[in-house]
Amino acid sequence: MRVDDEIRNQLATRFEVLLPHLDERQQRLALGTEARLLGHGGVAAVAAAARVSPTTVRRGVTELDSGEESLPVGRVRRAGGGRKPVTARDPELVAALLGLVEPNARGDPMSPLRWTTKSLRHLATELSEHGHPVSAPTVGHLLREHGFSLQGTAKTLEGKQHPDRDAQFAYINEQVKAHQAAGAPVVSVDAKKKEQLGQLPAAGREWRPKGDPVEVEDHSFFSMGPDVPLAIPYGVYDLGTDAGWVNVGVDHDTSAFAVASIRRWWAARGAADHPGATKLLITADAGGSNSYRYRLWKAELAALAAETGLTITVCHFPPGTSKWNKIEHRLFSQITMNWRGRPLTSHQVVVATIASTRTRTGLRVEAALDTGSYPLGVAVPLSELRRLPISRHAQHGAWNYTIAPTGDSQTGPVRADERAGARARALAVLADERLTGMTATELTALAALLAPAQAALAAQRRFEQRGGPRRRAAGAGSTGLLTDADRVLVTVVYQRQLCSMNVLSDLLGVNANSIGQAIADTRQLLVEHGRTIPASTLRFATADALTEFASGSRPEPARPRLPERLAAPALTGMTRAELAALIGRVVPVLAARAERHRHRHRGGERLPGARGGVFMQKITDEERVLATVLYRRGLGTHDTFAQLFEVSRRTIGGALREVGPLLDQNGYIATPAATRFTTAAELLASLPDPNTDDMDTPTT
Repeated sequence: MRVDDEIRNQLATRFEVLLPHLDERQQRLALGTEARLLGHGGVAAVAAAARVSPTTVRRGVTELDSGEESLPVGRVRRAGGGRKPVTARDPELVAALLGLVEPNARGDPMSPLRWTTKSLRHLATELSEHGHPVSAPTVGHLLREHGFSLQGTAKTLEGKQHPDRDAQFAYINEQVKAHQAAGAPVVSVDAKKKEQLGQLPAAGREWRPKGDPVEVEDHSFFSMGPDVPLAIPYGVYDLGTDAGWVNVGVDHDTSAFAVASIRRWWAARGAADHPGATKLLITADAGGSNSYRYRLWKAELAALAAETGLTITVCHFPPGTSKWNKIEHRLFSQITMNWRGRPLTSHQVVVATIASTRTRTGLRVEAALDTGSYPLGVAVPLSELRRLPISRHAQHGAWNYTIAPTGDSQTGPVRADERAGARARALAVLADERLTGMTATELTALAALLAPAQAALAAQRRFEQRGGPRRRAAGAGSTGLLTDADRVLVTVVYQRQLCSMNVLSDLLGVNANSIGQAIADTRQLLVEHGRTIPASTLRFATADALTEFASGSRPEPARPRLPERLAAPALTGMTRAELAALIGRVVPVLAARAERHRHRHRGGERLPGARGGVFMQKITDEERVLATVLYRRGLGTHDTFAQLFEVSRRTIGGALREVGPLLDQNGYIATPAATRFTTAAELLASLPDPNTDDMDTPTT
């Protein structure tokens, strides 16, 4: 029978209101009920009114007529209904997927997926290429079902652990508790990562108007180099008051800067937060500017102890465990989150951002800009370190030590300004005409001659370091410990072979590496200008010996005249002319052999600016020949000549092995001496007076 239009309109209105609120099965049953009530033609009328397939309506009628029990709550279809899961159609899919993502990568070792991001799309593509067609969402479902999730890396591997690692942690904990129980401040110190200033990309995001991000440079390496301004935050975190102090430096992260930061914290906050304190415990990591190996760190702490009257105890964390230092996750992490997504355009921005750091647990942070100069290369002589009032703890004394305040001028620390004055006085000592071999006017003229070349060399080096032209005005950076004229003076003294680099380091308070670089650069310029610095007969083994000689309190070292006295005919058994002729024939061969050995050892020619044989031997080739002649005459043992020439027994043995065959080739036959000396003192006592020495009469 035909269903009229009025009923069709009523059905359409009813279905439009009702069906959106029913699930799939309920919709079928509702449609089937209406079709049964209409009778013949009801299926077509209901399908047209509901805009569904007649098959769906017939299925609803069939379900009503079947009389089956209702489905459990929450189910739309009976068990077994719907599309089969992909794992049922492809049982090997899960195994193939796990083979790609499991840590051991049991899949094809040559698969490109081993070297690319294991995203859902890449995994789906790789599986499809190996005969397992699957979509990316399905891969995600399968991974979650098998216990996988998106994860980053976890910094838990600490590498090779120090055997005293756990014991040191326990000892630091004991020291912290003991100092806090006594009311003494306990601070954690460290230097944060250096930050380049400018419109540079910054990690993280912050809220801004949509479509209006902060514009920054797309390549930060355009701003790298020694002339780019840096912010060097050094933090002091007070464990007792949950307060941080950050000293923002502009020069270098040196030990002097680290202690200056602690000094500024004590003056600004420490003394006020801990009135009446007599002790201070510092916990620090094992490296960086506060390394337990640095003498300058300990010397500056001794100066701080003397200034404040505090007994300073330092406990270092074992190497590779700096993340356990409290300042890392209680202060620095908060600062990093506070300036995320914000370009650090100036030192003022850095200071203001750090000072505004707060936490809900009560952390308060103060920051200050430090425009002081902290040059690199400052060295503390071992003699100065030994004078400091430092006592090592019984528990790993290298990491744990206490510095007592002292007012004794003989054992007290050396301040930075005092060290600069001592360096100026040492340079004046080196400028002595007896040491340089030239007058003050000649030395000044030489420095003026090399000055343009030195400036050009420095500019070239900085251009290579920064990778481009200068970004700041000349002179805006820090200055070194040695001026260009000082570098010329040091090179002249070294070329004169007066002392070693270590002696110059102790004398000037400058790191030996810095002195070596200055000498290498200046020697190259001397060669380019055709200037030769002749060697001196003076030798100084210590800085004190050189200073005493320059002041006139010590005569010339006795060593340079020793070979002249040992060449007496009474000892060598030949005239001085014969000995000189023999030495003249043997020494060139020795020098050629030594150069061949060094060429083979370095694998090529000597690089420009290298030492070129200065201080390559503890004794000269002439002295080696003389020692071999005396030894062959039976005047003493290896030990006797080792004491005489102030070298080791091994050095004397090597000289005898090298020179002996050359003497035989030159037809030298030694005549036995009448006396054999067991010590160097006995041999020196037998030497004739150099003023009455017979130059031509050998003695047998």
